[in-house]
Amino acid sequence: MSLIKIFKRGAIRRTVLFAGHVVPDSSRCVQCGICSDNCPIEIDVRAYAWRGESIKKNECLTCGECVARCPRGVLRFEKTDLFTTGEK
Repeated sequence: MSLIKIFKRGAIRRTVLFAGHVVPDSSRCVQCGICSDNCPIEIDVRAYAWRGESIKKNECLTCGECVARCPRGVLRFEKTDLFTTGEK
């Protein structure tokens, strides 16, 4: 693999880490726990999915392991702007 491809891949990963968070569809979750088992930093993703809450913890790497491993497609990435305060 060329050095340029490695740098491009790293830039894409940094963009993903910055630009989103994991959002569950709690109505589809069967609480299998596969998402939590595959989280490299051991966030209880299953509990967030059960409550229908987005995972906005600073520790979340947005690596995509939970999203990719969910057998029912419960989890997805949602874009977010970290610098928006909500005030207009």
